[in-house]
Formats: sequence, C-alpha cells, structure tokens
Amino acid sequence: MTSTPYLRHPLHRDRASLQPGARRPDEEGMPLSHDAVLQRLTAAMEQLNELIAARQVEENLRCYTPKEAGALLGKSENWVTEAIQARRIPFTYVGRSPRMTAAHIRWVQQQGEVLPPRHG
Repeated sequence: MTSTPYLRHPLHRDRASLQPGARRPDEEGMPLSHDAVLQRLTAAMEQLNELIAARQVEENLRCYTPKEAGALLGKSENWVTEAIQARRIPFTYVGRSPRMTAAHIRWVQQQGEVLPPRHG
C-alpha cells in the first residue's frame, strides 16, 4: 500500500527526527529556540491553570434551579421539587426560590450509592 503525499506543517517532524542523535529543530534553522517554546508552553499552562481555578470557583458558587438539578441528576424537575418540599434533599433559598448547589447535588448522588457486600 502506498501512502498518499500530503502537505506538512512547517513545524511537523517525522519519526526520523525523533530518533536519538537526530538534529533538533533549532539546528535546522527553525524560528523558535527550545527556550522560546518552553516559555510559550509555560505561559499557556499558567493561563490554563487560571481558567480552571476560575471555573471551579464559579461552579462552587453557582446555584441550580430544580430543572437544572434534575437534568444533572437524571431526574425530572417535578422529582427535585417534590424532594425539596418534603425536605428529603438539601437545598438553599435564593430569595424565595429553592436552589441546589454543586455540594447539594453531590450529596444526593452519594446518598444513592450502593456498595457491593463484602465476602469474607
């Protein structure tokens, strides 16, 4: 089977360039040095970590409506509303509206967990 030629990205390296003793990209006249690539990669990782941290804070502060919580739990809005009214699941009020936080939803998930019996 013959391979079809395709256009390569200028920074694409074939397998031969990855072998020990192969010339590195900066030795081949590539525009970026290893230090420059490392700096860019480090900056990108720092930005990603900041975005992840901000998203986690947002998730912890977010309150879900019974409809949204039901969708996350795989239940109907009516099931969540009835469980809140019967005080079977934790919730909080925002104004006069019942809401569930991520911690409340996790609690409901954990209460439904069934572990297998231990065989001794």
